[in-house]
Amino acid sequence: MPKLVKTDLDVSNVCFGGNVFGWTADQSQSFELLDRFMELGGNFVDTADVYSAWKEGNQGGESETIIGNYLKKTGKRTDLVIATKVAMLETRKGLSAKNIALACEDSLRRLQTDYIDIYYSHSDDLETPLEETLEAFDQLVKSGKVRYIAASNYTFDRLGEAMTISKENNFTEYIALQNRYSLVAREPYESDGAKSVTEYNISGLPYSTLGSGFLSGKYAQGAAVDSQRAEGVSNNYATPKNFELLTRLQEIAQRHSVSSTALALEWLRMQPGVSVPLASGRTIEQLNALMQKVSLTSEEASYLAG
Repeated sequence: MPKLVKTDLDVSNVCFGGNVFGWTADQSQSFELLDRFMELGGNFVDTADVYSAWKEGNQGGESETIIGNYLKKTGKRTDLVIATKVAMLETRKGLSAKNIALACEDSLRRLQTDYIDIYYSHSDDLETPLEETLEAFDQLVKSGKVRYIAASNYTFDRLGEAMTISKENNFTEYIALQNRYSLVAREPYESDGAKSVTEYNISGLPYSTLGSGFLSGKYAQGAAVDSQRAEGVSNNYATPKNFELLTRLQEIAQRHSVSSTALALEWLRMQPGVSVPLASGRTIEQLNALMQKVSLTSEEASYLAG
């Protein structure tokens, strides 16, 4: 298992994205997914307080609540590394000290635990001084409610400011960066995110690694797909260039007798600045596919990238 930099956390080589819990997977389905993930050697689960507020009838916190119910039912808290986030839920927006403290209590209650392994700034908050945000996180770490903190959707420059402030004030430092990165969305990660991870010696934990499902291979030019993400995929990824990439991906996947998703994740692991990719699936079949093991040669990786 990979060990995250500057931590004692040994994690699986896939972090399961809990954005599907309470959205495309109900509690029963989510429990089955978590069971199977652990059966396959997974132990790293990612969620956020805002998941899944976008679904009609939801208010946010549904994913955390399902994970908490799972932990209560199974008693597997110490078997899992759980990451959650603050800043994007409309009722708990931003990174002020007050909001961070309240949001953390909300998340702990929903997760039915007394500590969070990794607590993220879900997005940068330009209206709150970094000193205030980092001191609030530092207090949570000192209290034992949070083990480590991390940043999501931060630029190289802003992350650098945060790291400097933490050092100067002896605050706990961000240990990871979670920014968007995939074969179909390589920038700005390759020019900015990877530089952040290398320069500041932290773990790269990219999200949206499968292009909202585009890299699964279920999308074909002109074909309709039954998915909650289909419209977004069509708008963002359905280009001639990306369909050519998909053809190369499927060619190599067939050569290795593995899924396109497993191959796309392995390509990411080979890139500078990537420690563990995040990925999610709403069915056992999708989960099995992304957890398959595969080894790529450097030549195959270069061919795949185009």
